Amino acid sequence: MLEPKKVKFRRHHRGHRRGMAMRGNKVSFGSYGLKAIEPGWVTARQIEASRIVISRVVRKIGKMWIRIFPDKPVTERPAETRMGKGKGAPDHWVAVVKPGRIMFEVDGVNREEAEAAFRDAGHKLPIKTRLVERRPL
Repeated sequence: MLEPKKVKFRRHHRGHRRGMAMRGNKVSFGSYGLKAIEPGWVTARQIEASRIVISRVVRKIGKMWIRIFPDKPVTERPAETRMGKGKGAPDHWVAVVKPGRIMFEVDGVNREEAEAAFRDAGHKLPIKTRLVERRPL
Protein backbone atom coordinates (compact mmCIF):
# COMPACT_ATOMS: atom_id res chain seq x y z
CA MET A 1 0.00 0.00 0.00
CA LEU A 2 1.01 3.59 -0.55
CA GLU A 3 2.53 5.68 2.24
CA PRO A 4 5.30 8.26 2.45
CA LYS A 5 8.84 7.01 3.07
CA LYS A 6 9.52 9.84 5.49
CA VAL A 7 7.54 12.78 6.88
CA LYS A 8 8.61 15.92 8.71
CA PHE A 9 5.82 15.68 11.32
CA ARG A 10 4.07 12.49 12.43
CA ARG A 11 0.70 14.09 13.25
CA HIS A 12 -1.42 16.49 11.20
CA HIS A 13 -4.47 18.62 11.81
CA ARG A 14 -7.64 17.47 10.08
CA GLY A 15 -7.90 20.59 7.90
CA HIS A 16 -10.96 21.59 5.89
CA ARG A 17 -12.38 20.23 2.69
CA ARG A 18 -13.67 23.44 1.14
CA GLY A 19 -13.17 24.45 -2.46
CA MET A 20 -12.47 22.82 -5.78
CA ALA A 21 -9.27 21.13 -6.94
CA MET A 22 -7.03 23.79 -8.47
CA ARG A 23 -4.38 21.35 -9.67
CA GLY A 24 -4.67 17.80 -10.92
CA ASN A 25 -8.05 18.60 -12.47
CA LYS A 26 -7.23 17.78 -16.11
CA VAL A 27 -6.58 14.45 -17.83
CA SER A 28 -2.85 14.79 -18.47
CA PHE A 29 -1.43 11.34 -19.22
CA GLY A 30 -4.11 8.96 -20.50
CA SER A 31 -7.24 9.14 -22.64
CA TYR A 32 -9.80 8.67 -19.85
CA GLY A 33 -9.83 9.74 -16.22
CA LEU A 34 -11.80 9.08 -13.02
CA LYS A 35 -12.84 12.45 -11.61
CA ALA A 36 -14.01 13.15 -8.04
CA ILE A 37 -17.38 14.89 -7.80
CA GLU A 38 -17.44 15.49 -4.03
CA PRO A 39 -14.78 16.13 -1.34
CA GLY A 40 -13.44 13.47 1.00
CA TRP A 41 -10.56 11.43 2.31
CA VAL A 42 -9.47 8.37 0.31
CA THR A 43 -7.44 5.88 2.32
CA ALA A 44 -4.43 3.95 1.03
CA ARG A 45 -6.48 0.73 1.19
CA GLN A 46 -9.23 2.22 -0.98
CA ILE A 47 -6.67 3.44 -3.54
CA GLU A 48 -5.13 -0.04 -3.64
CA ALA A 49 -8.53 -1.73 -4.06
CA SER A 50 -9.38 0.62 -6.95
CA ARG A 51 -5.97 0.05 -8.53
CA ILE A 52 -6.51 -3.72 -8.54
CA VAL A 53 -9.95 -3.37 -10.15
CA ILE A 54 -8.67 -1.03 -12.89
CA SER A 55 -5.54 -3.08 -13.59
CA ARG A 56 -7.73 -6.17 -14.10
CA VAL A 57 -9.29 -4.43 -17.12
CA VAL A 58 -6.18 -2.64 -18.39
CA ARG A 59 -3.86 -5.69 -18.05
CA LYS A 60 -1.17 -5.86 -20.72
CA ILE A 61 -2.81 -3.77 -23.44
CA GLY A 62 -3.21 -0.46 -21.64
CA LYS A 63 -1.49 1.78 -19.13
CA MET A 64 -2.73 3.20 -15.84
CA TRP A 65 -1.72 6.22 -13.75
CA ILE A 66 -2.59 6.90 -10.10
CA ARG A 67 -2.83 10.67 -9.65
CA ILE A 68 -3.43 10.80 -5.87
CA PHE A 69 -1.09 9.86 -3.03
CA PRO A 70 -2.00 9.28 0.65
CA ASP A 71 0.32 11.69 2.45
CA LYS A 72 -1.88 12.74 5.40
CA PRO A 73 -1.61 10.65 8.60
CA VAL A 74 -4.80 9.90 10.51
CA THR A 75 -4.29 9.13 14.18
CA GLU A 76 -6.37 6.87 16.40
CA ARG A 77 -6.48 6.32 20.13
CA PRO A 78 -6.64 2.80 21.59
CA ALA A 79 -10.12 1.49 22.42
CA GLU A 80 -11.53 2.24 25.88
CA THR A 81 -9.02 4.99 26.63
CA ARG A 82 -9.92 7.91 28.88
CA MET A 83 -10.01 11.49 27.62
CA GLY A 84 -6.80 13.50 27.58
CA LYS A 85 -3.23 12.16 27.47
CA GLY A 86 -2.54 13.72 24.08
CA LYS A 87 -3.13 12.80 20.46
CA GLY A 88 -3.14 9.18 19.35
CA ALA A 89 -0.54 7.34 17.28
CA PRO A 90 -0.71 7.42 13.45
CA ASP A 91 -3.06 4.66 12.31
CA HIS A 92 -3.40 4.98 8.52
CA TRP A 93 -2.78 7.36 5.62
CA VAL A 94 -5.30 9.28 3.52
CA ALA A 95 -5.28 11.42 0.39
CA VAL A 96 -7.33 14.61 0.59
CA VAL A 97 -9.50 14.72 -2.54
CA LYS A 98 -11.44 17.81 -3.60
CA PRO A 99 -14.13 18.00 -6.29
CA GLY A 100 -12.65 18.07 -9.80
CA ARG A 101 -9.55 16.05 -8.94
CA ILE A 102 -8.53 13.37 -11.45
CA MET A 103 -7.69 10.30 -9.36
CA PHE A 104 -6.91 7.63 -11.96
CA GLU A 105 -6.16 7.68 -15.69
CA VAL A 106 -6.03 4.93 -18.30
CA ASP A 107 -4.86 4.73 -21.88
CA GLY A 108 -4.86 2.03 -24.56
CA VAL A 109 -8.42 0.84 -23.87
CA ASN A 110 -11.71 1.74 -25.56
CA ARG A 111 -14.44 3.78 -23.88
CA GLU A 112 -16.60 0.79 -22.88
CA GLU A 113 -13.68 -0.90 -21.08
CA ALA A 114 -12.73 2.37 -19.37
CA GLU A 115 -16.34 2.91 -18.25
CA ALA A 116 -16.54 -0.60 -16.82
CA ALA A 117 -13.19 -0.27 -15.02
CA PHE A 118 -13.96 3.14 -13.54
CA ARG A 119 -17.50 2.13 -12.53
CA ASP A 120 -16.15 -0.81 -10.54
CA ALA A 121 -13.31 1.31 -9.11
CA GLY A 122 -15.80 4.00 -8.09
CA HIS A 123 -17.65 1.45 -5.97
CA LYS A 124 -14.47 0.97 -3.92
CA LEU A 125 -14.18 4.71 -3.17
CA PRO A 126 -16.08 6.69 -0.48
CA ILE A 127 -16.90 9.58 -2.86
CA LYS A 128 -18.94 10.04 -6.02
CA THR A 129 -16.95 9.86 -9.24
CA ARG A 130 -17.38 10.40 -12.97
CA LEU A 131 -15.58 9.29 -16.13
CA VAL A 132 -14.00 12.12 -18.12
CA GLU A 133 -12.27 12.14 -21.52
CA ARG A 134 -9.14 13.98 -22.51
CA ARG A 135 -9.89 17.16 -24.41
CA PRO A 136 -8.05 17.54 -27.74
CA LEU A 137 -5.41 20.28 -27.69
